[in-house]
Amino acid sequence: MVRAASRRSLPAGCEVVTGDALDESSFTSAAEGRDTLVHLVGVAHPSPSKAALFDSVDLASARVAARAAMAADVRHIVYVSVARPAPVMHAYVQARHRAEQAFSASAIPCTFLQPWYVVGPGHYWPLAILPLYKVFELLPATRATAHRLGLLSIETLLRCLIYAIETPAREVRSWDVPTLRRIGCD
Repeated sequence: MVRAASRRSLPAGCEVVTGDALDESSFTSAAEGRDTLVHLVGVAHPSPSKAALFDSVDLASARVAARAAMAADVRHIVYVSVARPAPVMHAYVQARHRAEQAFSASAIPCTFLQPWYVVGPGHYWPLAILPLYKVFELLPATRATAHRLGLLSIETLLRCLIYAIETPAREVRSWDVPTLRRIGCD
């Protein structure tokens, strides 16, 4: 499901449903007869200056999607959340955590993917600090945090999304960065 203005940015061959992520009826009609709802709605280029938007877009759309999934009898929800706890982006992390709670409250089995930063087109700058990650992974005092807040490639996240869709959860499951790396063969 995309906004009307975003239709042209999709690759050829996509089944396109035009709707509004804050309108429950858009989600319900799009989810009718579907096994899995994959929720990827969120504020573009999150930063601390967009804190108010995390509640009004990320969290609000998740709550709408959870209600719509229940109304449409969806059997599995896949949600791309964020790793936590985190040293920065507190409002973003909190909104994503509350979105997970909203999906969990639906009583529909859920898979929560919890990456920290996804490296891909337009987002390669973190590769410059990759040597620091390697050092932090070697030090006992910072190892766990470096693994939990590690970088993932877009290819790894996509493999994990596909795997989550193809192997629906039977209850709520959360995949942190080390789990995503293992599943995505990173």
